[in-house]
Amino acid sequence: MAERPFLVIWEATRACPLACPHCRAEARPARDPRELDGADARRLMDQIAAFGKPAPLFVITGGDPFQRADLTDLIAYGTALGLRIAVSPSGTSTLDRTNLTAVRDAGAVALSLSVDGSTAARHDAFRGVDGVFEWTLDGWRTARELGLKVQINTTVTRHSLEDLADIAALVRREGAMLWSGFLLVPTGRGGELSALGADEVEDVLHFLYDTGATLATKTTEGHHFRRVALQRPLLERHGEEPELGPLYARLTARARALGLHDGQRRAARRPPMDVGSGRGFVFVSHTGDVHPSGFLPLSAGNVRHHPLADIYRGTALFTTLRDPSLLEGACGRCEFNAVCGGSRSRAYGATGRLLATDPWCAYEPGSFPYQDELRELLADAGARHAARAEGSAA
Repeated sequence: MAERPFLVIWEATRACPLACPHCRAEARPARDPRELDGADARRLMDQIAAFGKPAPLFVITGGDPFQRADLTDLIAYGTALGLRIAVSPSGTSTLDRTNLTAVRDAGAVALSLSVDGSTAARHDAFRGVDGVFEWTLDGWRTARELGLKVQINTTVTRHSLEDLADIAALVRREGAMLWSGFLLVPTGRGGELSALGADEVEDVLHFLYDTGATLATKTTEGHHFRRVALQRPLLERHGEEPELGPLYARLTARARALGLHDGQRRAARRPPMDVGSGRGFVFVSHTGDVHPSGFLPLSAGNVRHHPLADIYRGTALFTTLRDPSLLEGACGRCEFNAVCGGSRSRAYGATGRLLATDPWCAYEPGSFPYQDELRELLADAGARHAARAEGSAA
């Protein structure tokens, strides 16, 4: 991960007709004249391919990428370079069969869509525009018919908290390769939304772990999900259950009613990959600024002036984020910090300090029993992570 990122996200534009209350980009209707143009975008993809093989996965996001008329030309160019390309559009009227067929034919292999409510009323209320849920659902079904892989993202907020089990049931019913719970970062418009408590987040992470028995799950900016995925098999091996709160109980009861959780113990599943801000992940803004994450408003350079590989491999911002020994507070003391490290974006957004403790983590370092077994598991997880990163990118 010090040599090449696993994932490169490019914010192709900030133009989007929606006005979602959590929007990192604070999207607006019109395109920004400072955006990377087509030639700039092709040079960016040349730089990504120059990392060597296996090339990073390349995701084109926004705003709404469909606001760019050259989107399919850029996808075709990147595909010809050997990049695997995914597109993350907004749920608008542009999410139609014509556009989805065009990106598929240009070479895109996957689509990422946001679903923040299990019903039209709940989702559209969060997105601020009527009809978004149906556009998203229609686009989701069309993408699957066209052979595109689909990832569904759900923002975990007060609005969606009690609806998570129903959203999970919707995702399983419609079909997706992955469901990702995005734990909000206080940046952009998201800074105006009320924060969750660390104990509530812990309940959500364990609920997502349980749901992984029947639906592939991950988190975004919820790095301590890796800790949960390592802790749970050890607890189960010793016949123990985690001590969790009332939110977990409610979500679990609803999931069982919907047939998501059968209440049976399962075999240990592998922990999520250790990919985070600056550690296997890089974000390029619509103007070419390079950030460790789209939710971390610190730039290490601009691809118009410096090669992406030089920025990723050698700048102080990125090398700092890849060194868990520099973490402060509870994150610095935590035995899981080499595979978690907390959300640097959330720590910075909440405290202004890049290396501070993630305020949404409830774990007290050193409090987990079975430390000898845990050390073995952490070592094994690190080895498997390296192998999976190589194999998945290939």
